[in-house]
Amino acid sequence: MKNTLTKIGLGGGCHWCTEAVFLSLKGVKNVQQGWIASKKPHESFSEAVIVEFDISEISLKDLIAIHLHTHQSTSNHSMRKKYRSAVYYFSLEDEKLIKMILNDLQNDFDVELITKALPFSAFKSSLEEHLNYYYKNPEKPFCKTYINPKLSFLLKNYTHHLK
Repeated sequence: MKNTLTKIGLGGGCHWCTEAVFLSLKGVKNVQQGWIASKKPHESFSEAVIVEFDISEISLKDLIAIHLHTHQSTSNHSMRKKYRSAVYYFSLEDEKLIKMILNDLQNDFDVELITKALPFSAFKSSLEEHLNYYYKNPEKPFCKTYINPKLSFLLKNYTHHLK
């Protein structure tokens, strides 16, 4: 049987938020929360997650679309060093596909996407007490203010992908 598991790195906003979004999706088997570094000029670590998913259950295009719609993918705000808007790839084959998907998804937005396809270089995990933050702390003000609206967006627009 063909292996249908693959992985992608996603960064753009708070990794607690990003983790909660992707842990909520069918086909996502694991989410590692922490910081990802790429190659120059993006070698500094930035908040991100690594998402392991089953391509027979959810497509890469759907994952990237959800990512673009659940963070400020068109805003080059002052916190971009900490929250780099990126899709990190693990192979050159993935790079081409991701760039094609980003180009195609640009049609969903009125302004230009700033999200880049970048090579994965290194990962540092968050501390244990921060992992699975939302599902451990759903009543905390941060979760209610920042994560709940993203999950409401998923419920409204991607219901068929929710666990």
